[in-house]
Amino acid sequence: MHFSIPVITSALFWASLWKIIVANVILSGDNAVVIALASHNLEEKYRRPAILLGSLGAIVMLIAFCALVNYLLTVPYLKLVGGLLLLWIGIKLLAEEEEEGSKIKAHGTLLAAVGTISLANTVMSLDNAIAMAAAAHGDMTMIAIGLVVSVPVIMLGASIISTILDRFPWVAVIGAGLIGWIAGDVMASDGRVDQVDAGGKLMEVVTPGSSAAWLDALIPHAEEVCGAFGAGLVLVIGLWVARRKAASSASS
Repeated sequence: MHFSIPVITSALFWASLWKIIVANVILSGDNAVVIALASHNLEEKYRRPAILLGSLGAIVMLIAFCALVNYLLTVPYLKLVGGLLLLWIGIKLLAEEEEEGSKIKAHGTLLAAVGTISLANTVMSLDNAIAMAAAAHGDMTMIAIGLVVSVPVIMLGASIISTILDRFPWVAVIGAGLIGWIAGDVMASDGRVDQVDAGGKLMEVVTPGSSAAWLDALIPHAEEVCGAFGAGLVLVIGLWVARRKAASSASS
C-alpha cells in the first residue's frame, strides 16, 4: 500500500477512480441493507444521524481494511468468526423488526443502532477491501477519494431501503435472510484468497488446512450451500425469538 499525489488531468486517474466507485457501490449493497434495518425503526430525528454515522463508519472501516488487507488475509479463521458475528446480527435485527411496537425512543438506542451498523460493516468490509485494493493497485489516495465520493450513494441506498421498510415491513425478512446468506458465504470463504497470476488473470487460491479447504472437500458448491444455510438459520431463529418475545409480552 502506498500514497500518491493524484494527477486529475490523467485519463488513468479517472479510469481507476471509476473502477473504485463502481466496485464500492456494487459491493456496498449489503451494507446499505444493514444500515436500513438497524435505523428505520428509530424516530425520524434519530434515523438520519444513524444512517450518516453508519455510512461514515463503513467508509472508515473500508479505508482501514484496505490499508491492512495484506496482514488481515494472514489471520486464520478471521472470516469464520466474522461470519458468526454476522449471523448473530441478522437474528437480532429480525427479532427486533418482528417485535410488535418496536418504535425506539430512548436516546441510547441511537448509539446501539450505530454500534450494530459498525459491527456488521466491519465484518462485511473485508471482501470489499480486497476488491477495491486490487482496483486501485494499492494506492491509498485513490481508495480514499473513491470512498468519499461513494458515501452519498450508500446513504441514498440506505434511505431508500428504510422508506421501503416503512411501507412494506415484510421486506425486513428478506433483508435479514440476505444478511444470513452473507454470513454463511463469509464463513465458507475463510481461507480463500483472490490473486492475480503472471498473465494478469484473477484466480482463487484456497489455503490448505483452512475451513474453506475442509468445506470444499466435504460439500459441493460450499459457498452457495453455506449461504443458503445461513439465511435459513437467521430466519428460523430470528422469527422464533420474535414469537417468544411477543408471547411473553402478551402473558405479562
